[in-house]
Parts: sequence; structure tokens; C-alpha cells
Amino acid sequence: MGTEERIARPDQSNADWLRAVVDTAVDGVILIDARGSILMFNPACEGLFGYPADEVIGRNVKVLMPSSYSDAHDGYLHNYHTTGDRKIIGIGREVVGQRKDGSTFLMHLSVGETKRAGEESIFVGIVHDLTGRERVERELRESAARLRAVVDTAVDGVILIDSDGIILKFNPACESLFKYHADEVLGENVRMLMPEPYRSGHDGYIRNFVATGEKKIIGIGREVVGRRKDGSTFPMDLSVGEAKQDGSSIFVGMIHDLTDRKRTEAQLMQAQKMEAVGQLSGGIAHDFNNLLTVIVGNAEHLAEQLVARGDLKRLADDICSAGERGAELTQRLLAFSRKQLLRPVETECSRLVESMHKLLRRTLREDIEISTHSDPALRQAFADPVQLESAILNLALNAQDAMASGGRLTISTANASLDAGDHNAHPDVGPGEYIVIAVTDTGCGMPKRVLERAFEPFFTTKEVGKGSGLGLSMVYGFVKQSNGHVTIYSEPGLGTTVRIYLPAVLAKTQNAPLAVEKEAVQSGSETVLVVEDDPFVRSYAVMSLESLGYKVISAVDGKEALQTLGVAPHIDLLFTDVVMPGGVNGWELAGLARNARPELRVLLTSGYALETLAANGHLRQGALILEKPYRKAELARLVREALAAAVPV
Repeated sequence: MGTEERIARPDQSNADWLRAVVDTAVDGVILIDARGSILMFNPACEGLFGYPADEVIGRNVKVLMPSSYSDAHDGYLHNYHTTGDRKIIGIGREVVGQRKDGSTFLMHLSVGETKRAGEESIFVGIVHDLTGRERVERELRESAARLRAVVDTAVDGVILIDSDGIILKFNPACESLFKYHADEVLGENVRMLMPEPYRSGHDGYIRNFVATGEKKIIGIGREVVGRRKDGSTFPMDLSVGEAKQDGSSIFVGMIHDLTDRKRTEAQLMQAQKMEAVGQLSGGIAHDFNNLLTVIVGNAEHLAEQLVARGDLKRLADDICSAGERGAELTQRLLAFSRKQLLRPVETECSRLVESMHKLLRRTLREDIEISTHSDPALRQAFADPVQLESAILNLALNAQDAMASGGRLTISTANASLDAGDHNAHPDVGPGEYIVIAVTDTGCGMPKRVLERAFEPFFTTKEVGKGSGLGLSMVYGFVKQSNGHVTIYSEPGLGTTVRIYLPAVLAKTQNAPLAVEKEAVQSGSETVLVVEDDPFVRSYAVMSLESLGYKVISAVDGKEALQTLGVAPHIDLLFTDVVMPGGVNGWELAGLARNARPELRVLLTSGYALETLAANGHLRQGALILEKPYRKAELARLVREALAAAVPV
């Protein structure tokens, strides 16, 4: 075997081995000559470009390129052959290939050169398909875009920090919560968003977690306090999660503003407190009214007997006046507890306010200027006009106290609509049409601590003996019992405005009376059975009725009253307390008595609020009732009304 044969065999073996490698390569391998004609096109290239090898071998490689590349290709080759400038040779880069069907794909192209002595250059291109990578990158980009969209549109705040506490992400909700723009906080330590003591302890929490893995804040939702740009704070719920990025921890904080929830909770707690105080106030009214009935009644009787002794009569009159003042305070307690008797009618508030102008002028100091304003199209309110007058008078007196050096009092009326938004802010008032009566003064105003307690009974900023603290609480109770709403707006030095919202009457009818006329004292000679468990009240009732000319029989409870009815020859009127011990209440007694004596008239009395009696089944529609404490004139009028009833009640 000659030398040439020995050399050829290894060359042929190498060529076969190289061909096998090229044909089985995953990446495309393509050879072109110095003019760009394709010399070799491996199977991977066929799969990538969609051409069989025999369709492209001998053709210019530009057939595999979109126009943006093919137009410049010959220029690259010519420049290289002329100058040796390697713009594409020996350099790997991302380019775009074009398939037989005209579609394109992203690929990585590495071009190398080989040359034998005396021969032209041959260029070898290695083509790696980047379609899969491009798809993955596109999916990652789309996923990241979706995540950004979720984060950027989230109602709750989303904040990302690294293991050093540096802020990496600050979504728009965070901007709204903390009042910082994102570019003001990115790159800063998250401590800037925290008040003490959270600020001092934060870095220690992170260091402890990174070092020990102990999750004091990570993965645990808790209630904390955030700090806004202006230094104010707000309650928030913070949930922190951990993720890994390039081997390091990053922390994701989800922030939910608790301001509205806390406000609602505070309103609920205040409402519950007011309700509890109201129940207490209503519960003690019965005993107070019994005592006041005795005090006022006996003082009045003494005054009648002491006409000839002016000095003693004055003492009796003073006792009577003090008792009436106590009764007034008790009524205010009942008003606050929403257990007073209301007689709501369709009321023209503008006419009522105008009618009070003279009263207010006589009542308030001369250095108080009074003005009234009414909406010409004002609807009627459904409310008790007498109680409304009392509420406005109380507000005017409070306003006068706030204007020690004089000022201006303005009372205005207008139509108002409360929608669902108002209901969310004040859950205890329903949406609808209202009449709003605003009482505004130019006085000293109230600080926040006073404003928060203004409606509480017995709370007052006045000196001892200068006020009971029941004026605003009476207004509150009256309005709430009228299915309305009341608000106070006040700033120190800027005065106060109290707004009363009363339900509006949409269908206008005749004007309602503004007051109830008093009737003259009347007497009689009929026989009255008085049933009262309190001995002092019983004694006063017996004395008062006897002084009016009636024959009186008394009993301490329902059982004794039934026994008396069984033996007494004639009784015209049963005058009984509603709530009594012994197992028979006043209403039950009236029913049993009238079974035995159908012609018997009945008059009830009680120190409890009528709404309380009705709710507990002690009162029926149409029953006549005299509320304690009562004066002799009221007793006389109701007794005659009961005796004159055509049908026993």
C-alpha cells in the first residue's frame, strides 16, 4: 500500500466521522462558499428551515433570511473579503431566520471560517433555534405583566423589600395609603413607613429571621400601625410572605387599611354605650317618678293649705318648683333613652322655627343675634312638634353658653336626601328623604375630646351647678326615637353646627298643631278605687282625689283590689298603677274587674315609659294612662276623661 493510500484512508475516515457528527447534531450546520452559496445543509437545518437539502444546496444563503437581513448579506461578505472586517465572522449573535413557508423564527448564529492553501474561504454556520427560549421568555414577560397588573390595580397595598429592608416595589395602593410617590420610597428602608416602636424593632426582626428562621412576622397576619408622609398614622392589617430571588430572600407585604373598620367599630361601641346608658336611664325613671309624684303633689297641696301663711307657702312653692325641675330632668333621661311618649304628626318645621323666634329672643341674652333661614320648598317632617321645640330650645341655650361674649345664632331648615353612602358612614340611619334643621353658633367650639362625648348624659363642661349635662342627650334621644339622625360639627374657635335629620312627609297635608292647649282643673263626686303599691304615691293620690270631691277607696295591689271590688257596693272608676307586685298587674286587674263590672271605667298610671309598657304587654291600644310624676290638674283632667268615656276602656 503506497503512501498516498495510507494518507487518504485517514482523511476519508475523518470525513465520515465529521459527516456523522454534523448529520446527527441537534443544532443546524450549514456551509457556504465565499460567494454565499450553500454547500452543505444538515438534517437539523432541514427541520429548522423546512427545506430539503437538495432544494437549497447551490443557492445563495439569502434564501434563508428575511429581507432585513438578506439585503445586507452580500455587503457583509464583500466587506469582509475586501477589508477583513469581522462584522459577522467569529461572532455569535441572535438573528432571524426565514422558513420555506415564509414564517420567521429567532435563532442564535455562530459563523466560523476555514480555508485551505490557495483555496477560497468556506464559512461554517452553527444555528441554534431560540423559539423555545423565546416562548418561555414571552410567557415569563406576559406572566410578569399580568402580575404587575394585579399588583398595580390591587385595592390593598403591596410592598416588596429585600433582606436588608430596602423597598423594591411600592404599588399605587401603597402610594394612596402612605401618601408617598413610589420614587420617593424605592431604595429606602421600609422603616420610614413605620412609627415607633415598630421602626426600632424592624431590622432586628429581619436579621433574626435570616439567621434563625424564626417566624415572628413572616407568614403571620397581624394588626399594626403605618405612618404616612405627613407623620399621621393609621391602623392596618399586615401579612408578610417570603420568596427567593437569586438565592436571597425577598419579602412581600400585603397591607389592608383598617381605618374604616376601626371607625365602624368605634361607632358601634359608642352606640352600644349610649344604648346601655339609655337602658339604665329608663330603668330608674319609674322610681324617680314615684318619688317626684309624692314631692310635687304634697308640696302643691301644702301650698293650697298655706294661702294665709305667705312665708310657708313660698317654701311649699319652692319645693314644688324643685320637684318639677326633677321631673324635667327625668323626662330628659327618658328622652335620651328613647322611651318618652312621642306624638309625631306632620309638622311644618319652617313655621315652627319662625314661631320660636320671639321665644328665643326673650330667652337668650341681648348680645346674641338670632337669624332663621328656610327652604321655600321645604317638605313637612313627621315628628312631635312639642319635643322638637324643646330640642331646638336646648340647642339654642347650649349655643348661648358657647358665646360668652355674644355672637350669632342661625337656625336653618332644608330638605335633605341620605343615600347608601350616608348609610355606610352612619349605619344607624337609613337612606331616604329628611328635613334637616341646622343650629349654628359662632361660639368657642368644641375640642375633639369634648365632641366625642357631647351626647352622653350628665357629661358637661360647665361649672358645677351650671348645667345637668342632659340637654344634648335629650336632643339625641328625641331624634333617634323619631327615626332620625343628629350630627355635630365643631372646631375650637370656629363655632358649632348641630344638624337634626327628621323623616320627611312626601305627601303634604294640613298643617299640624304646634302645641297642645291645657284644660282647666275639674272636680267630681264619683267613687274611685285607687290601686298603688307605693304608700307615699297612694297617699298623695287619695288626698288629691278627695280634695277634688271624689269618694276614694284604696288598695295596695291587684289581689286586694279584686277583694274590694267584690264587696264594695258601687265603684265608678278604677285608678291603678300598671306595674305592681303580687302577680296581677294593672292591665290584668282592669280586665278581671270589668268582667265582674262591665260598666267600670279604668284609668292607668305608671312611672315607666309607655313604649316600655307596650313592649312588655302591659298596655293596649286605646288605654288611658296618666304618666308619673303628675300634677293635680293632670289627674283631674284624666279622671274626668275616663269617667266621660262612652265605652269603658
